[in-house]
Amino acid sequence: MPIKDCQIGENVKIIEPVNLYGCKIGNNCFIGPFVEIQKNVFIGDNSRVQSHCFICDGVTIGKHCFISHGTMFTNDIFVDSPNFEDWIKRETIIGNDVRIGSNATILPVEIGDKSIIGAGAVVTKDFPANCVIAGNPGKILKKLEE
Repeated sequence: MPIKDCQIGENVKIIEPVNLYGCKIGNNCFIGPFVEIQKNVFIGDNSRVQSHCFICDGVTIGKHCFISHGTMFTNDIFVDSPNFEDWIKRETIIGNDVRIGSNATILPVEIGDKSIIGAGAVVTKDFPANCVIAGNPGKILKKLEE
């Protein structure tokens, strides 16, 4: 699987097979096997992306983040129209020091710094910093101390 047209920082460990194209990966990152990272994705320094993740066009992941196995990002919220041409790409911003549990699904949202997203959560809306988020749809379980 290819690594094509990527900007990859220093001391990055990539476990193949992967499909990386047009993305930017910061220093000291880890990318596990069977990961696809599309164009226009930025992953900040010291972040880890575990195996079987899909990170689509338009996702920004901050520094010191942990993205667990099987996490799926989306960049679309379809409008109420039968025409595929009405599709609108949307962006996702994950703050710094965010941890995302296995098999979470992240729709186009913004997640504040130091938040934790539980395994299997479906995140459909923005959340502020310092939250524990879980469920389908994701809800704040508790606020963390700042």
